[in-house]
Amino acid sequence: MLLKRNIKFGKNKISLIFFILIFFQLTFTELNSNENLEGEYTIIKILDKISSKNTTIKLKNKKEVFLKDLSVKSLKCSNSEFDDNPEIKAYIQVKDVKNRNKDNVFVFNGWMFSSSPSIKPFDHAVYDIWLTGCR
Repeated sequence: MLLKRNIKFGKNKISLIFFILIFFQLTFTELNSNENLEGEYTIIKILDKISSKNTTIKLKNKKEVFLKDLSVKSLKCSNSEFDDNPEIKAYIQVKDVKNRNKDNVFVFNGWMFSSSPSIKPFDHAVYDIWLTGCR
């Protein structure tokens, strides 16, 4: 009889430990996935339409980078929480440095989406920009 009680207690103890482990795994997985959604760097590609050359730039958020005639600044980027259809979005500001008459006017100022760049397209005669990553 004493052995049966110990076996029952052992089964309950194992199932309790199993449920506690699952609970902690789900909790920490949720916390880690939310932390990884927002990135510190935005990765964009710039195409020079005249020379047909691509340049990949890793922008630190809230820092301005000058490339040829453009001033590019990324304010925020984030990844989607779904792995089956990844979506990267970033808030990007682009100024044309060559245009002296309109120093404070942005060529592009808004959200850019990696999966559908035609939602709010970047429109410039010489350059084309698209979003490739957020880290």
